[in-house]
Amino acid sequence: MAGEELIKKNKDKFFRGKNVTELANIDTREFAKLVKSRARRTILRNYDEIELFVRRCEKKLEKNKPIKTHNRALVIVPGMLGRDIGVYNGREFVKVNIVPEMLGHRLGEFSQTRKIAKHTTVGKRVEKKV
Repeated sequence: MAGEELIKKNKDKFFRGKNVTELANIDTREFAKLVKSRARRTILRNYDEIELFVRRCEKKLEKNKPIKTHNRALVIVPGMLGRDIGVYNGREFVKVNIVPEMLGHRLGEFSQTRKIAKHTTVGKRVEKKV
């Protein structure tokens, strides 16, 4: 699976003193102790919702269906590592590949809601007729 490949590839990556293999075996509540206070509070309050989402991801992977969500406020936990999750940005689902550097952040941080302005070069200007 993608999660196992990610673990093999990132064995030397660490998150707060724990490597990726240790994080993969850790419970969500134990992971909450490793993140900063705001993310910890969110994980502990929404524990059931996060666990439900991770279980739903596993079921979707078994059926080879894409994982999609409108919930941009979900905190990324080790159960999501190596997964491609479609996060809704208001118009479409943006595919986000979860890597160890994203742990503790929110899904919405990686799915931009606004387009970057692309300004064109100055063209011919309209001359006023007098």
